[in-house]
Amino acid sequence: MTELLDLARSLALDAGELAARRRREGVAVAATKSTIVDVVTEADREVERLVLDRLRAERPADGVLGEEGASIPSSSGLVWVVDPIDGTVNYLYGLPHYAVSIAVVEVPDGGDPDPLTWRALAGCVLNPATGEIFTAEVGEGAYCGDRRLHVAEPVDLDQALIATGFAYAASTRAFQGEVVARLLPQVRDIRRQGTASLDLCFVADGRYDAYFERTLSPWDHAAGALVAREAGARVVGMRGAAPSRDLILAAEPSLADRLERLLDEIGAFEAF
Repeated sequence: MTELLDLARSLALDAGELAARRRREGVAVAATKSTIVDVVTEADREVERLVLDRLRAERPADGVLGEEGASIPSSSGLVWVVDPIDGTVNYLYGLPHYAVSIAVVEVPDGGDPDPLTWRALAGCVLNPATGEIFTAEVGEGAYCGDRRLHVAEPVDLDQALIATGFAYAASTRAFQGEVVARLLPQVRDIRRQGTASLDLCFVADGRYDAYFERTLSPWDHAAGALVAREAGARVVGMRGAAPSRDLILAAEPSLADRLERLLDEIGAFEAF
């Protein structure tokens, strides 16, 4: 698997260099997707094409699942899950908090890549604006560069710094705002920086005590979830299931349990 991690890192570095260069040159919205605030830039598409072309050349039997439309079936049982620019709105506005996220997952019986059933083997999350690179290999720990990562020590909920994010649909965002209003008085504070893959890596590095979000797509969390898990976090979905669009929650295990119960109590898991 070290070979897979090495390739994920190499892909992320090449993709990140292209993304950063395009950011310096200036970017603009190329299209919108699910809603008017769900934007894509031409750089998103170009970066994904770069990754896809290298994977086709170096791992032709592997599948690919990419945010900007790449979908190649796997004959090897392995699928590369690619978010070419996670945090596109930050990227568009020139905020130095966006990421290239690349993971390779094993899918059972050659089926479709589904976070409910896949097994993440290796992953890399790179912030091109800062140069920080987070990596993980299953069973081998998580790292920021050469520094091994560990989740924060256990804290009481009222001393926990919690990160979250919001969906694109206005009605869903309104519901999530209500949840945050109920949660905020019961924790130290809440952060929303807009890049799920980095939020998960920040949990891994103890910069956040916990992170939760609903409505994420598989490419948003494939690599970051592995980094957090390998750093000692409990990474879970809705009511004990695997992480999925329904929910991802990551924290030191005892805090994860308490935060999950609190979120359930305040109605965070209700249908939108």
